[in-house]
Amino acid sequence: MNGEKAHILAVDDDTRLRSLLTRFLRESGFMVSAAKDADEARELLKQYKFDLLIVDIMMPKESGLEFLTKLRAEDNVPVILLTAMSESVDRINGLECGADDYLPKPFEPRELVLRIQNILKRAPQESEKNKSKLNLGLCCYDLDKKELTNKHGQIIHITPVEQSMLSILGQKSGQTFSRERLADLLGAGQSPRSIDVQITRLRKKIEKDSKNPRYLQTVRGKGYMLLTE
Repeated sequence: MNGEKAHILAVDDDTRLRSLLTRFLRESGFMVSAAKDADEARELLKQYKFDLLIVDIMMPKESGLEFLTKLRAEDNVPVILLTAMSESVDRINGLECGADDYLPKPFEPRELVLRIQNILKRAPQESEKNKSKLNLGLCCYDLDKKELTNKHGQIIHITPVEQSMLSILGQKSGQTFSRERLADLLGAGQSPRSIDVQITRLRKKIEKDSKNPRYLQTVRGKGYMLLTE
């Protein structure tokens, strides 16, 4: 992942487990989104680029296996299946549907993190350098190196939170993120009010006129989005 936080989607209909998973994975250094069922997961997949999915097999309406089968028709994102079932035939079914790994409940959270790390190490990395660099007029942000540079190639200092902010917005250039969503993805005690402060500081570093931003724009009533050249 070249030092950048991996973004994980946890899909489980169990509210308590979903909450525990989200908290533990964030404490382990990941960005995390959560969905209660397959439909909600698909909506999130339309909005964000995920590095890995954790999917419960036993879900209402549409099982994890059904969801995974449909997902594999269009996406190769790594998937770890979670289930209370322990029979070998169930594990085989999951792997045949395209799962990268399989973990029966109850499980040790640390084991899940190790499995995630192992899968991410094996996952192919994007090699198209042009896609990793965001042209912001007088400066450029490298998504891989997480570096902001001016037109002369000199590094402009940005904080870790500002790096994460640019990475989140940059991976979905042109897409609007609400303050609440940004606070949720950044974690670490962020709030909608603190997001406004971070945006103001970041604009002073990337915009020619921070009071009339061209790249880091406010979408009235919705949030913020990043536009590139």
